[in-house]
Amino acid sequence: MLNPTIAVGKINPGRNPRKYFDPAEIAELTDSVRENGVIQPILIRPLGDDCYELVAGERRLRAAKEAHGDYYEIPVTIREMSEEEADRLALIENVQRADMAPSEEAVAAARIVGQLKGDRDEAARVLGWSRSTLDKRLALMNCSEAVLDALNTRALQLGHAELLATLAKDKQDKLLPVIIAEKKTIAELKKTIEAAACSLVTAIFDKADCAACPHNSSLQTEMFGEAIATGNCTNRACYSQKTDKQLETVAYGLKDEYPVIRIVRAGDNHTRVQLVVDGPTGVGEEQAKACHACENFGAAVSALPDSMGKVYRGQCFDTACNTKKVAARLKAERDTKAAKQAPAKAEASTQAASKGTTKATAEEKPVTQISESEKVKAYRTAMWRKALRREAAADADTANTYLLAMALTGLSRHIAGETMGKIFEKLVDEKSSATDLKKNLSAVHDLDAGKRQNLTMALTVAAIEGVDVSHLVALCQYHKLDLRQHWNLQKSKDFLEMLTKSEMKVLADELGLRAALGDNFAKVFNKSKPELIEALLNVEGFDYSGKVPKVLCF
Repeated sequence: MLNPTIAVGKINPGRNPRKYFDPAEIAELTDSVRENGVIQPILIRPLGDDCYELVAGERRLRAAKEAHGDYYEIPVTIREMSEEEADRLALIENVQRADMAPSEEAVAAARIVGQLKGDRDEAARVLGWSRSTLDKRLALMNCSEAVLDALNTRALQLGHAELLATLAKDKQDKLLPVIIAEKKTIAELKKTIEAAACSLVTAIFDKADCAACPHNSSLQTEMFGEAIATGNCTNRACYSQKTDKQLETVAYGLKDEYPVIRIVRAGDNHTRVQLVVDGPTGVGEEQAKACHACENFGAAVSALPDSMGKVYRGQCFDTACNTKKVAARLKAERDTKAAKQAPAKAEASTQAASKGTTKATAEEKPVTQISESEKVKAYRTAMWRKALRREAAADADTANTYLLAMALTGLSRHIAGETMGKIFEKLVDEKSSATDLKKNLSAVHDLDAGKRQNLTMALTVAAIEGVDVSHLVALCQYHKLDLRQHWNLQKSKDFLEMLTKSEMKVLADELGLRAALGDNFAKVFNKSKPELIEALLNVEGFDYSGKVPKVLCF
């Protein structure tokens, strides 16, 4: 079966990670295409309006265009795919064909790690690389643009670039022309960099112990006639260990403020983006508030040479989601502008947009809501059980109805003997037996009718305690359990303690605490977490009753 063909002019060069093409090899390929045409199909994806984007096969596309022009019908394989899938296939195809510069592999691999939210193990699996190979490639992302370009054009060897990647970018750019002009070997460069050692002036850790350390170049100058410049450390392993410890300390200090804190290293360039409200990269004011409670929102601690130890707050670690939110905001603004400019079409457009919005809202979570962490899920499940047990136990008919319904559904197996034993002991002030049925028969027979009825109701309580979450939710919904009667923020300090300060901002918006605090909002949130919690629990004039966060509802 023959592959379909598409005119070269309809195909846009896309996301090829390969930036350097050997001129001699391209000329040779062009001659072959001029004589024999393109035999192996290129891979493209449709963009709409009879246009396509190249995913793999740029050398063949270039040669075909040079040999036959834009109207040449080139054989293609057309495949629907997302931008993320196209990025991965483009890199994998080039890696499999070899001769791709390591720097080009590094840039493309960094994009894929970003798409996978920083999961390097998954990225290595997708690329078919070992984790070690991936880490080595990503380390090249600390090279300056000039060094990467030199590696692309084969003016440098991989070993040169790997050594330069350990330096700040300005130092790389100073060394680069010297390396090329003097044709320095990798061994010579290594010797130069070892001589440069590690600067104690820019170290972010406490240098008190360094004063008397024999690896401190200041002491070496006093002891030896020849030594490197003062203020440097010649023990890179120790220097790196202390730096990493300090980075972890900085990250730990942010744990009360954000849902996620990450130490950003070379190669993590595409795993985060600054959350912006307005402008071409802004998500909009309301969405920005909601993002504060997202499990992918937080702070980055830099482990890069040029910004070592610096904290970047307000980071989004789901770059794909951020891109969608920005696009949605820009589209909404364009639609609004278009509606104003075309009043006649405004009503129809509004109706269509309303239908689309309704569908999107049904598919997505409410924008302003605390993220459902495992701690929050466990907290709310315990609250549901306690509230439902309390209400079911207050009415015999209700308790019996629920008990029979659960038994018919096969859920009576969730009634734990241990739980019933505790209830029995509390009710009659004597212990039941976990193994002796005759003893329990006698004990229950001796109970008066009232206590026996209470014990029967206790079966419902025990069953509610044991059922899984899905059945618990069904019970709560049927019962129309009103959580407002069982939960109040002022009595739920433990709930606030499991949230970060960032998540508390979302809670303040949702419950109306931001408006109640008014101009004091920023001042309150600048306090330590314990002080902030006390402030939120004691807002003067605020009515706490009847306000339950969405994340706690079933």
